[in-house]
Amino acid sequence: MNVLTNILIIVPIVVGVLFTIVTMIGILRLPDVYTRAHAASKSATLGVLSILLGVFFHFWLKEGHFSIQLLLGILFLFITSPIGGHLMGRAAYMSGVKPTDRTVGDDLKEVVAEATKNKQLKD
Repeated sequence: MNVLTNILIIVPIVVGVLFTIVTMIGILRLPDVYTRAHAASKSATLGVLSILLGVFFHFWLKEGHFSIQLLLGILFLFITSPIGGHLMGRAAYMSGVKPTDRTVGDDLKEVVAEATKNKQLKD
């Protein structure tokens, strides 16, 4: 039972550290704000969630303390982090930050042009 408990604690923490390293590499190596925001929001969320899950298992299985605060932290992070990454990308787009030359398409360009046109008609 002790070996299984240690495995259940260590594996999520190691996975979380690996995802956090991938986040760091993505932020340093990716070419523009949009791909960096994607790397930061997706892999950092999985990394921190995995580490928190390992900590939750440690306190629950080793210390005998079932932590509702950790579960709420995991849930809050799971909900808010991807939304924050999306909003950072949207804010960068609306402020005029240009994507890299290797970007293939711009699906938001038509939507923003339509919204601007509708706003001008209302005014």
